Amino acid sequence: MRREQKRAKRSGFTLLEILVAVTIIAILATIVGVKVAHEPGRAKVAKAKTSITSFATALSMYRMDNSLYPSMRQGLDALCNKPTTKPIPKNYRSEGYLHSVPLDPWENEYVYIVPGPERRAFEILSYGADGEPGGEGEAADIRNSELQ
Repeated sequence: MRREQKRAKRSGFTLLEILVAVTIIAILATIVGVKVAHEPGRAKVAKAKTSITSFATALSMYRMDNSLYPSMRQGLDALCNKPTTKPIPKNYRSEGYLHSVPLDPWENEYVYIVPGPERRAFEILSYGADGEPGGEGEAADIRNSELQ
């Protein structure tokens, strides 16, 4: 019985083990932070791509529930708040489809087009660093149709 009590008292992590784990995490975070700090433009492009993919997924769920996509007038906000303009969705989820629609990493609104070009159901895009259509590098447009 005493052996079991001693084992129970010794279970868990020691302070040394916790310090080693925290040190390893700090070293990894520093390496990643330095890598991202040297390439902030690429990090912003990656963030925009992730957001656009998230919007596309939420739009697909919206369509599955309501048999249509939000109109351009309703915009991406329809993923957060039930639209009050036509077409009003009949099976809108009480919690919505997203918590919020953020601005793109360059502080511009994402563009939502319905129907999308080339017979696509919709198009979501960010105009990149310059906020203008077209461009190259960090200023290039980021489109959901190019992410698939």
